[in-house]
Amino acid sequence: MIRISPLLALAGALVLLLAVPAASPAASKAPPKQLYVSLGDSYATGYQPSAQGVGSNTRNGFAYQLPRLAKPRGYNFQLVNFGCGGATTTSILETKGCQPRARALGGPSYANQTQTAAAEAYLRAHRGKVGLITVSIGGNDVTKCINDPDATKCVADAVKPLEANVAKLVKRLRRAAGANVRIVGITYPDVVLGLWTTGKQSDQDFAKLSLFAFRGLLNPALKKAYESVRRGRFVDVTAATGAYGSLEQTTTLAPYGTIPVPVATVCKLTYFCQFRDIHARTNGYKLIAQLIAKTLPRKS
Repeated sequence: MIRISPLLALAGALVLLLAVPAASPAASKAPPKQLYVSLGDSYATGYQPSAQGVGSNTRNGFAYQLPRLAKPRGYNFQLVNFGCGGATTTSILETKGCQPRARALGGPSYANQTQTAAAEAYLRAHRGKVGLITVSIGGNDVTKCINDPDATKCVADAVKPLEANVAKLVKRLRRAAGANVRIVGITYPDVVLGLWTTGKQSDQDFAKLSLFAFRGLLNPALKKAYESVRRGRFVDVTAATGAYGSLEQTTTLAPYGTIPVPVATVCKLTYFCQFRDIHARTNGYKLIAQLIAKTLPRKS
């Protein structure tokens, strides 16, 4: 019989112990996967221009960035994006289908349903598995007002039906998802501030008017609608992107020279100054995703 010394036996045991990987605490505590349902317009689809009048939906949008940014707060989201470029608060409720070019990348097709009905059916079919719903809608209801002779009246006239439509939308989502799923609605950066860069007094006056349109008309209506349901939240993207800062405080930004800080901020976060396009750059979409993530309670 071959005798093995106690010292050799101990050494062998240590080798075996080191060879077996220890279970990772992080892996053992990985949060369960939850579905994240996104609805809305071209902000929801992550649209970005490549030149003036030319662009496409991308995976740079806030809905695509949110799952990664929500992980540090204890969430493991899988995106299901029903967004459709060009959607309004009326079409999201009443118009069936979404053209392939307008549909969010990787998003489901719903040719014979409205965006709302398609999302409702999905939410009902996945009760208990959905952790978050976000909505980006309303911008296309008032974009036309940029070219209206009386832009303030145009926005004011659009706000009442917009608020009623969004309130109807979130009530339907609440019924379909159940009582406890968080619904977060967003507004938009005040891209009209970018008109300041033309140097024309009329454009700068119009840029100032846009602040009232957002702060006094559009955003209060959206906030009221989103918060009309249980666990409904509103994220004021306009405020978070610096629109309400002083227009007297200036900075230098190429190629526009010396401009107000709020104008420079919107130029950096969106494509409006460069292409006269209302959509966000990747860092602009990231900021929106961060704002939504901050609404999520931290999980231990």
